[in-house]
Amino acid sequence: MKHAAFNRIALIACVVTASSLHVRVTADGLVAAPVLVAGTEPATVALVGPPTPPDAAAIESAVREGIAFLLSAQEGTPKAQWPYEGVYRVGGEIPVGYRVGGTGIVGECLVRTPGYSADAARQEAVRRACTYICAGIREPLMNPVYEGGYDVRGWGYCYGARFLLVLRAAKAVPAGMKAETDAALRWYLDAMQKTEIPEVGGWNYARQPGIETPSPASPFMTPPCLQVLFEAKAQGLPVDAAVVTRALDALERCRTPDGNFAYSAQRQTHEPARSIPGAIGRMVCSESVLMRAGRSDVASIRRALDAFIANWRQLEIRRKKTGTHVGPYSVAPYYFFFGFYNACDAIELLPVAERAEYRRQFEQLLFAVRDADGTWDDRVFPRTRNFGTAMTLMALQRPQFPAPAEWSSK
Repeated sequence: MKHAAFNRIALIACVVTASSLHVRVTADGLVAAPVLVAGTEPATVALVGPPTPPDAAAIESAVREGIAFLLSAQEGTPKAQWPYEGVYRVGGEIPVGYRVGGTGIVGECLVRTPGYSADAARQEAVRRACTYICAGIREPLMNPVYEGGYDVRGWGYCYGARFLLVLRAAKAVPAGMKAETDAALRWYLDAMQKTEIPEVGGWNYARQPGIETPSPASPFMTPPCLQVLFEAKAQGLPVDAAVVTRALDALERCRTPDGNFAYSAQRQTHEPARSIPGAIGRMVCSESVLMRAGRSDVASIRRALDAFIANWRQLEIRRKKTGTHVGPYSVAPYYFFFGFYNACDAIELLPVAERAEYRRQFEQLLFAVRDADGTWDDRVFPRTRNFGTAMTLMALQRPQFPAPAEWSSK
């Protein structure tokens, strides 16, 4: 693969020959976002983004405003939750998995953002969230023994455990809650491992009926679950290495030689390159977790990031729209900020000299889609501002975070 690094001064064409991706960047640094093309000439569309990238002060101000919004959005009696809201309901209600998972994502953002140790309001909000997430293990609809099919409790296992791992790593477990959080964390980790897909490995919230039925693995869900297990092992918690190996194998079966990732796969995929514009979110998260396990490389990370920049408008077309998987690339709105966070995470796996320009491109795009009230939302539901804002704040601050854990089978 050829790679020409972005340059904010000169006009550059960035060409990824492996999949015929072309990115044009103008003299003022704006991305003229093209899509996957079959020929040799890049197809450009209207320029996007603010006239200049946000500077450090603008990002700091946006983070401050975003944190204030998140604190105001906590709900429930007592105010302990930041539910993720989608079209899926159980008994007419937002499922517990979305409530626990969404709360974990926002709680993580509050803890990771600098200044937490001196911010009493954030600490109290996190204490309430921690109490709620720990209580989630007693919810009947979080039981790992269930009938399979479409079910989102796995997101609760993943992001509930991730939040508790972040608290432990930051030495920020609320006073008097260590035993409770340790027990809940072990429960979530155990539930996640128990619900791996039989024979195939990995995870998927959209499975065949019957928990013991082999189903395709999802490269949208498997990477964050794997990263949680990497971190758990790094913190000295018990992790079944065979579960991790099966999940990594499943993820590699989703990948094609040109770096595309199928939406899901049970056997080796042969997904055509023309579907890459709909795969960019799962490309960046999958390559990142595979690299942290020694199964990917810098060239593949760079290729995934270039594909994301080239085709991000396919996500933007679906942002804040109704419905889920809509053609031509079956893009659902909820891929947007999930994808952007994982792209910003992937940047940190590039050589140091390349990171700043990629960060600048993604910061500019994120500010281009910021709502007038200072929040970020990719759905038609007000509650998803919690998720969108938290994921964006973490994306913008990703260079300041500790490096995620890597995996070694030793």
